[in-house]
Amino acid sequence: MVAMSRVTCDLTISLDGFVAGPNQSPEEPLGSGGEDLHRWMFEEPERNAAAIEGILDAGAYIMGRNMFAGPGEWAADWRGWWGEEPPYHAPVFVLTHQSREPVVMEGGTTFHFVTDGIESALDQARSAAGTRDVAIAGGAETARQYLTAGLMDELRLHIAPITLGGGARLLDGVGNLALEPTEVSGTGLVTHVRYRMAR
Repeated sequence: MVAMSRVTCDLTISLDGFVAGPNQSPEEPLGSGGEDLHRWMFEEPERNAAAIEGILDAGAYIMGRNMFAGPGEWAADWRGWWGEEPPYHAPVFVLTHQSREPVVMEGGTTFHFVTDGIESALDQARSAAGTRDVAIAGGAETARQYLTAGLMDELRLHIAPITLGGGARLLDGVGNLALEPTEVSGTGLVTHVRYRMAR
């Protein structure tokens, strides 16, 4: 019997529950103060190597259209925020209402655009990932949809010791979640908490 891939989600979050700050825009896709959430990745990469490796270890990814392109219409030639070689190195399925042909990037990343919902995106991602994990890459709205639908197996929160006061909050409206913490680690810039989703 072939093992089915797990569905995981890694998100960096502020102490007051936001994964992006207020006033998100094309110039500031993470909103006011949102860049500070991710200092741990860039200022302490060696000390957080296991968490970073876990984020990038999936066989396929799912993200929302705002994570790919920000709010509003995207330009016909838009290829994401990450340059010609995005960090994923795997198929990425983008939830959107805007049809588009797949975008092939360097390093093994191909963006596929899914217009028929979260379950279709998950089916396609599972098919692409094989036995490897499928990762919900974000943003907050996309993660909330998978949490609410009970389609996530593991939630990994990377908690930055800052408050943002507004923006995209992760857990608004998800209802009762039964989360079992299975691992805690961290540094001065982040606390990593791994949760198993109880069924």
